[in-house]
Amino acid sequence: MENWFQRQHTSPALRALNLILSLSLLCLVSGYVLPNIVVILSDDQDVELHGMFPLQETMDLIGRAGAQFNNAYTSTPLCCPARASILTGQYAHNHRTTNNSISGGCNGQLWKTRSEPRALPVLLAERGYRTFYAGKYLNEFRGEHVPPGWTEFHGLHGNSRYYNYTLLQNGRNVSYTDTYLTDLISDLAVDFIQQEVQWKRMNPFFVMLAPPAAHAPYTPAPRHEGTFAKWKALRTPSFNVPTKDKHWLVGSSKVLPNETIATIDKYFQKRWESLLAVDEMVSTLVALLNETQLLDNTYIVYTSDNGYHLGQFSQPFDKRQPYETDIRVPLLVRGPGIAKGSDIQSVVSLIDLAPTILTWANALIPSYMDGQSFNENLLKPLPSGINETYKRHLLIEYWGEGNYKTYNPECPGSPKDRLAQCTTDADCHCQDAWNNTYACVRDFQYKVDRIYCEFRDTENTLEAYDLKEDPYQMKNIAYDLLPIERALYGIMLQNLTKCSGHSCNL
Repeated sequence: MENWFQRQHTSPALRALNLILSLSLLCLVSGYVLPNIVVILSDDQDVELHGMFPLQETMDLIGRAGAQFNNAYTSTPLCCPARASILTGQYAHNHRTTNNSISGGCNGQLWKTRSEPRALPVLLAERGYRTFYAGKYLNEFRGEHVPPGWTEFHGLHGNSRYYNYTLLQNGRNVSYTDTYLTDLISDLAVDFIQQEVQWKRMNPFFVMLAPPAAHAPYTPAPRHEGTFAKWKALRTPSFNVPTKDKHWLVGSSKVLPNETIATIDKYFQKRWESLLAVDEMVSTLVALLNETQLLDNTYIVYTSDNGYHLGQFSQPFDKRQPYETDIRVPLLVRGPGIAKGSDIQSVVSLIDLAPTILTWANALIPSYMDGQSFNENLLKPLPSGINETYKRHLLIEYWGEGNYKTYNPECPGSPKDRLAQCTTDADCHCQDAWNNTYACVRDFQYKVDRIYCEFRDTENTLEAYDLKEDPYQMKNIAYDLLPIERALYGIMLQNLTKCSGHSCNL
């Protein structure tokens, strides 16, 4: 397979000819018809707090009509790094997008010059796919250029919004005031697919949709307002329970007052209500694919960039911590060869999505990708539970944000503390800090279901949890482990935080 450098120095005409010849040869020899692929990427959607409950149509049309993964994880619990990992198949320490700022690599120069030119849409375009994107791209995207590889692109300027936003639409910035963004994304996708059918294009298509839900400001469509007004945030055993056995940012939490609890309940309701429009979008797309006789040869994926917590360990609302609420994400897949109602226990990461999609496109997986295809797990799921031959270790990594400028004078503390995400509606509980930095190994193997974390704070805090015995992560067992166990986890983390390509598959 030619490398990226060679592709950049081959004439467009020759590359097009090679593409036509390779696709023709593929069809003649194997009779393989490349499938269409649709990816729906929600924003800040949890699994642990029943975040999929509002998506009943999605569960029926994708999960029960295909497969549901029970152990899917983000590699970094923050929007921009997670989205970069989805597009590149790499851990954040390799694509170098470590937070939501330009200085943290979010739509920065390195992303534009190294990662985008070899990201998933470029690789699919080289396979003959017509590619379509609509919705949130990267948090610092400002519409200065259409990223390479997209046939049609409708990218949101900046972070999630529901109204009053600007999209870069195929090179032209267009502002909207009163159009609900999730509905617009749905309409744009429908138009694209209908045009593909109308023009009888022979090329397969790749559609990626990134609605704002359920991200703040959690704005539901008017037709859904109040649907969950009587519901309250899930009161897990850790809800509004301060703890001292965790790293300092969480360990310094205090019991939240009733006003903050009421705010958490309101946000919980609005988050669920904002997802109802996403559920309608999925229903619309599946119906369209069925009507146009494309459904049987289309893979549809539903997932999220990271999870979310609401009141756990007295943390009001955010996603930057290494707990199941924040790192576990939904993953539903339907498509050719996937048995209906598959309940898949195999462990997957968002970095596995790009290699899997390339497998469906019958393309080689580049050596720089850290993830691995889970297509075989879809076609031949493991039996219930983790069997004795199964083993996988996933890296969860996060770099804390916080500097002198992120100080909020309405809250206690001072600029020198370098705290971040401190707001009065969260009772001034700061959600992040300069040293909220950690690396964790999510450890799955026979009779083992653990997470082990090392923090780069002044105390060099360790955290570990046995998820079999303690699913809500109430008891930190890091200092109860045998010294040899801690040493082995430490070595594993050293290897994972420096891994690249195949060396990441421990």
